[in-house]
Amino acid sequence: MDGLATEVTVETPREDYKRRYKLKGDPTKGLIAATFGFFVGFAAVALYGPTAKEFRDIMGLSGTLMGLLVAIPQLTGSLLRIPFGAWVDKVGGKKPLLTLLVLSVIGMSGLTGILLLYYPDRITIEMYPAILLFGALAGCGVATFSVGIPQTSYWFPQRRQGWALGTYAGLGNTAPGFFTLLIPVAVASVGLPGAYALWLLFLVAGTLIYAIIAHDAYYFQLVGKGVSRDEAKKIASSLGQELFPSGKLTEALKISARIKRTWALVALYFTSFGGFLALTTWFPSYWRLLHGLGRVEAGILGGVGFSLIASFIRVFGGYVSDKIGGEKTAIISYSLVLLGAAILTTTTLFYPAVIGEIIIALGMGIANAAVFKLVPKYVPEAVGGASGWVGGLGAFGGFVVPPILGLFVDYLGDIGYARGFIVYVLLALMSLTISYILMKKFGRHQ
Repeated sequence: MDGLATEVTVETPREDYKRRYKLKGDPTKGLIAATFGFFVGFAAVALYGPTAKEFRDIMGLSGTLMGLLVAIPQLTGSLLRIPFGAWVDKVGGKKPLLTLLVLSVIGMSGLTGILLLYYPDRITIEMYPAILLFGALAGCGVATFSVGIPQTSYWFPQRRQGWALGTYAGLGNTAPGFFTLLIPVAVASVGLPGAYALWLLFLVAGTLIYAIIAHDAYYFQLVGKGVSRDEAKKIASSLGQELFPSGKLTEALKISARIKRTWALVALYFTSFGGFLALTTWFPSYWRLLHGLGRVEAGILGGVGFSLIASFIRVFGGYVSDKIGGEKTAIISYSLVLLGAAILTTTTLFYPAVIGEIIIALGMGIANAAVFKLVPKYVPEAVGGASGWVGGLGAFGGFVVPPILGLFVDYLGDIGYARGFIVYVLLALMSLTISYILMKKFGRHQ
């Protein structure tokens, strides 16, 4: 025909499935969306930490009440991880994560309203319960972590789990560090109410963006379009998906709860991630009230010196875990936690304390990646359920530890800011013991 060859394009089975079922997204886009949603919600970890001194001064809080205030976002942010992480196994990650972000918007709206209407002269100790309540609601965004973990896991093959989860958690974890750094600057520029109003705008915008860009893994998209679970699994497998849920909300929790290794990971995560949450909120007060630094300087040390270092190193921790195994990586990282905690417990000198802070940040960041490298390895049949237990009860340390640190201050005075780190010495020793046992029993099976 006029000497021209007709070019025929043959559609591959993968392309046919995507076109036929109008499937959206891919692993890279899934990782970006999950990380962004986590970043937006997880910033609530730093809700009160950078401004704890201001709230303490206007309400006359004791060390224990101040510790409870900075920890309160971690109460909902940890406990809600359990049901919401398991919910992912039922419906995918988008709906649970959006729900948590909306609850966080409600809490931030209430807190911002109180500050705009009553700050500073009319905020008294009588308003403390309301401020705690709205802090707890805002903290719902912290629970996005255990939603994004399985949401990411279902997009990626086993061989890339360490890298994908390390990237997700490492970059998402930077939110508290950035906000610990930025909130003091915002307070200095537009005042305390203005700073929280800007935060509210960021949260609303981030929630809307996530709603637009997020897509669940192919299996969940197919089930949502009416495809049977067995057929959805077959199609998603041909598209590269390897991990699949049990399909029942309570079953995912029950399956993972029956596996003893789940509880070993909970204990490890209590130290590393619960400890990370607690120190993200505690270090700004530590630097201001023990070392006498200003609001901005304390924010830099708490945000950059601890939180951002711990977050960015988590990406490297995921890479190392892929190379040498999560168990060996855990032993190395918890040794660093022990060393950093020992330094911080025994010194009140500025530069040794900075070194101790950096070492403990490195240890916690790497340990966080190591633990979640082990979740899909140990509990492949219920990743979402295991993520809920590990992420929820492990992160509960972020709520438990700050009031304990506050008790040291109440009983010992300012030196209690240093001596309280004995808590982390004990937690690190416990975690090293568990990591060693796991390495002996399971470390050879990589």
